[in-house]
Amino acid sequence: MRHLRPARAAGIVLAAAVLAATAAGCGSAKSSSNSSSSGGTATGSNASTRIGILLPESKTTRYEAFDKPYLEQELQARLPGVNIDYYNAGQDATVQQTQVDTALTKGDKVLILDAVDSKSIQASVQKAHDAGVKVVAYDRLAQGPVDAYVSFDNVKVGELQGTALLTALGANAANHQIVMINGSPTDPNAAQFKQGAMNALNGKVKIGKEYDTPNWDPNTANQEMAGAITALGAANIQGVYSANDGMAAGISTALQAGGLHGIPLTGQDAQLDALQRIQAGNQTMTVYKPYKPEAVAAADVAAEFAQGKTPGTNLLPTTQTNGSGNTVPSKLLTPIVVDKNNMCTTVVKDGLYTAAQIGITC
Repeated sequence: MRHLRPARAAGIVLAAAVLAATAAGCGSAKSSSNSSSSGGTATGSNASTRIGILLPESKTTRYEAFDKPYLEQELQARLPGVNIDYYNAGQDATVQQTQVDTALTKGDKVLILDAVDSKSIQASVQKAHDAGVKVVAYDRLAQGPVDAYVSFDNVKVGELQGTALLTALGANAANHQIVMINGSPTDPNAAQFKQGAMNALNGKVKIGKEYDTPNWDPNTANQEMAGAITALGAANIQGVYSANDGMAAGISTALQAGGLHGIPLTGQDAQLDALQRIQAGNQTMTVYKPYKPEAVAAADVAAEFAQGKTPGTNLLPTTQTNGSGNTVPSKLLTPIVVDKNNMCTTVVKDGLYTAAQIGITC
């Protein structure tokens, strides 16, 4: 059995990430930390309105490839001529705090905020609130006096992942051992994914090793998996819970280097490389959270706020309590399991990718 040393594994995963980022046209964390405006010509009744979009990072391909363009498109559709200030924090919480300051200085009336660190951003949310600026927490629920929250049912995401893993392990799941690689401890979503996964897994499978992965970093996940193989022995690992597709890429590299080909491996985000791994038999499933409906919901709410209105229960039908104890009007969308059998009726049908990109025929 060949063991891939962590340093070498990290290099391989990093190189793959660089190639993927190049193919997707995403900027580096450094370059994407800079702001940009995309309001077109500032004309019409919304010419004086500014909205800030603050996304957390670019290692996960969804933010630059899908969330940013969809949010901009939907905001322009609702508020023609609106000025949009875009920021990507490059996974740096301090940078994001500075970006909030910049957005407030520019006069943004609404912030659509996907926090790098839900706790450390609280002071910035409070600053916005004190300035009369509305904050729409997007995908991740920030702490502080947030005005609205749009995301998916994150506990359900984890339950779907855990259930899929158990199904893939088969009737003898209770006799099997898995490795659990969770997301970033600074992301409140990661705790909810884990909660949901444990709802499905607890008492039904043995967890040999468990990790919380800072910044959802694929290279760190690769090293964690390599370490788990060394500690437990490849023959004693029958499956892996990965909280998202980015980490699953690093995990898959470590599994194959350790001689563990085709064992059950979960994911989330419906990244193109994950769909290709599923087709190749190196990943079991992913969770598809349709980006456009999430962007539509956030734009609906932000547009209401920008016009001085209060979004009703038709837009925000439920509530969530954030880490600082604030009750936040919310909308939670429904996630979808994608596996080898339903790509044509999910991600291809929705236009996320073509069948040719994935390498399938529909």
